[in-house]
Amino acid sequence: MEDNDQRLQRIKKLETLRQLGVQPYGTRFEVKDRAGDLIRLHGRKSKETLEQERIECTLAGRIVALRRFGKAAFAVLQDGADRLQVYLKKDLLGEQTYRICEELDLGDWIGVTGRLFRTKTNEFTVEVRSLTFLSKALRPLPEKWHGLTDVETRYRQRYVDLIANPSVHEIFITRSRIIAAIRSFLIERGFLEVETPMMHPIPGGATAKPFVTHHNALGMDLYLRIAPELYLKRLIVGGFPRVFEINRNFRNEGISTIHNPEFTMLEFYVAFADYTDLMGLTEELFVRLGREVLGRTVIDYQGRQIDLTPPWRRWSYHQAILEVNKLDESVLRDRSSALAAAKQLGVEVDPNAPLAAVLNEMFEETVEPHLQQPTFITDYPIELSPLARRKDSDPTLTDRFELYIAGREIANAFSELNDPLDQRRRFEAQASQRVAGDEEAHLVDEDFLRALEYGMPPTAGEGIGIDRLVMLFTNQASIRDVVLFPQLKPEK
Repeated sequence: MEDNDQRLQRIKKLETLRQLGVQPYGTRFEVKDRAGDLIRLHGRKSKETLEQERIECTLAGRIVALRRFGKAAFAVLQDGADRLQVYLKKDLLGEQTYRICEELDLGDWIGVTGRLFRTKTNEFTVEVRSLTFLSKALRPLPEKWHGLTDVETRYRQRYVDLIANPSVHEIFITRSRIIAAIRSFLIERGFLEVETPMMHPIPGGATAKPFVTHHNALGMDLYLRIAPELYLKRLIVGGFPRVFEINRNFRNEGISTIHNPEFTMLEFYVAFADYTDLMGLTEELFVRLGREVLGRTVIDYQGRQIDLTPPWRRWSYHQAILEVNKLDESVLRDRSSALAAAKQLGVEVDPNAPLAAVLNEMFEETVEPHLQQPTFITDYPIELSPLARRKDSDPTLTDRFELYIAGREIANAFSELNDPLDQRRRFEAQASQRVAGDEEAHLVDEDFLRALEYGMPPTAGEGIGIDRLVMLFTNQASIRDVVLFPQLKPEK
């Protein structure tokens, strides 16, 4: 009720402004200066220096603090993540303009022109000579807008979060810089940026449950992409030797601190390379990001220092399970032994699950938490890697790695399977699993198989989760803190 009363009062002020000849939702205002730039360039200058230099400025922003003193007032303007105090004085503005100032509220947008000076309390301030009203806020800022901590409100009303917590701006500025640096890194190395379909006739490229939509004109179901992999490989077949896409993927799965149904991935493919080539490239990329974005290669993350300095540890999947849990090699071959080991370790598994699934549950529960420093886990079983090339030295394993940092998967890469007959057999095995009830198993993609039959050169490909990467570089524990508008349950 209190908020509604304030809203009604603000609507009355809206009418008063119109009666004063002011357009409360104005048009163009020429901004010549930004608050942050003024603070950086002149914020340390003394009162005497500012008086001598007589620096004029024109800026605009939202009022986030307001103090009135009869014929004068101080307001704080928020311009992006920066704030600068302005001094509104009746003698300087004139009676008509100062009358407008009396209708100002927290949240309103104004543009001002004035001169930089320091107040008697030595605060860096703009002495306003002219004021333009730009937009009336009808809703008051939250009571504790200056320290908004309610998670539900922060995620659901990101626009309020950005007003209330200027530090949040830095997270998304960093995100933008990371993506720009990735794009620059790859283009410098001869990669072509491409765009592939977001609606697929057959979901593929990852093990995940898709979102389904329907195209009325074609009379067919389509699937929001779970990964661009199969289309990017088609481009390798077509003769592009290095391609990448920074893409949106959609997976109809649970929501958690590391999962959002809609997320951003980098995927890139290199012809004539294998997965070991991508390890070096990945190390090089992360070092470049650390230096360009943060200015360092040691990152503080959730109370732990992560050192990106290469070379990173390389640890085989099976060896990691055995070493962390001090198990005998028999668990890798015998399902009963694996089930017994899982029970002993307190890892819940389906007693009817195949051996590969039991081992994978053990890996996720017991090994992943140990992978704090950058680690390449290599040599995944073929059952977990339907699109990866078999190892020449052991056909039960694949030429694949996953990169783990801070206990979570950041990247997945492998030497691509380019044998169309082997790929068909694996697709068919996946399809059988789907018939048995595995909704995430691959379907047989006949067009992709046809593309492979035209010949794909030896190729290595990798996917990097941008959201998790941003979490790491901005020291955020939840994916919702690095996605501007995360998916939430409907508002009550």
